[in-house]
Amino acid sequence: MIQNGSCSIRETRPDMVEENRPRQTSGVQVSVLWHAAGMAEVPADDGWLSEWEAERVARMAYEKRRTEFRLGRWTAKQALADLGRIPLDGRSLARLEVRADPDGAPNPHLDGKPLPVSMSMTDRADWAACVVSTSAIHLGCDLEIVEPRSDLFVADYFTTDEQEAIRNAGAERDRMANLLWSAKESALKVLRTGLRRDTRSVEVKVAPGDGSTWSQLMIRDSSDGLDFSGWWHRFGDFLLTVAASAAVQPPEPLRGTERLRTATPSHGWWRNG
Repeated sequence: MIQNGSCSIRETRPDMVEENRPRQTSGVQVSVLWHAAGMAEVPADDGWLSEWEAERVARMAYEKRRTEFRLGRWTAKQALADLGRIPLDGRSLARLEVRADPDGAPNPHLDGKPLPVSMSMTDRADWAACVVSTSAIHLGCDLEIVEPRSDLFVADYFTTDEQEAIRNAGAERDRMANLLWSAKESALKVLRTGLRRDTRSVEVKVAPGDGSTWSQLMIRDSSDGLDFSGWWHRFGDFLLTVAASAAVQPPEPLRGTERLRTATPSHGWWRNG
């Protein structure tokens, strides 16, 4: 619990451990929470941003970058505030700040001090999601929409087995292609490399399911044989995947789940630009 500028969460962040690598743990599955928000929810003013965040937004030349940055920070701060029982007014949210580590991973702070919270952020088509955990693990999440993916895209970015899974999906080809792609993005966030690394270096297998509830993902890092797990869920036009360096329970909602289920993908930055 985070209250009055102090934090009673005892675990350390994964970047505080001796080696900045995913760690497999055994025993009880770790709890992960998630939150989603849409562009329409983001306040027009910047009073809820920290001073550093507001200065960064002001320096951004392109509307798309500004709107996506603000949407991501709003969503993440809502999740962190829920986790720490911080009021949702602008002044309180401004105490929270999401910085980026050198590898691009989000690093949450409260009053300038790092929070012992693992997190990952994603946005797509005017919607964003954030996953958080108080356990010292690496997290990755990705939000995609079900849209056509060309045969050339599939051949370039997927392993042989993944390409076969996409071919065998029949009428669900687009869903499978985007699901595997989303899971890869989540996995590469766990590995703290993002798309700087060959997407074929991680291979994803999907447990049977239609996505109406959380279904499991199995992910292997072929470079060192490291296996880690994840989950996926379909919310209307959106697919949300979550991966972690340890066995995790199906993500539990903070707020925003039903709004995402009925959300329509859009590009507000284009209309406003």
